[in-house]
Amino acid sequence: MKRIFSLLLVCLVATAAAFAQADKIVGVYKTTHEGVNSKIQITKVNDGYRAQVIWVDKLTNPDGTVRTDKKNPDKNLRDTPVNQIVLIDKMKYDAKDNEWGKGKIYEPSSGKKWTVTCTFESDTKLRVRGSWGIFGKSVYWTKVE
Repeated sequence: MKRIFSLLLVCLVATAAAFAQADKIVGVYKTTHEGVNSKIQITKVNDGYRAQVIWVDKLTNPDGTVRTDKKNPDKNLRDTPVNQIVLIDKMKYDAKDNEWGKGKIYEPSSGKKWTVTCTFESDTKLRVRGSWGIFGKSVYWTKVE
């Protein structure tokens, strides 16, 4: 009986540690992409993770109108303000490789979606890699909250 209890306790601790590691990605990040500073919030949604823009330093066009997601292939999303764009959705944590992936990252400047993989290079530096086949590009997001 003691042995079974010990085994259950070890399994419970291991599961809790895996969940804690998976949720390490949750938070607010700052980044600069194509000369625009922004903040992105990663949240847990159902059984995956979502990254959404929450702030940009160039929110308006020269005429004062709010910049929108005009290159989005989904015409219904083209009126989304740039400070509300969902960049990554349904990303999953892979404990074996200690990375988040199996989702898509949306690049508003091109209107394209790429396969995404995220890994921490330090406690606060997240490498976000978008790839299509053998081609890819990495950007870095710094965790601030």
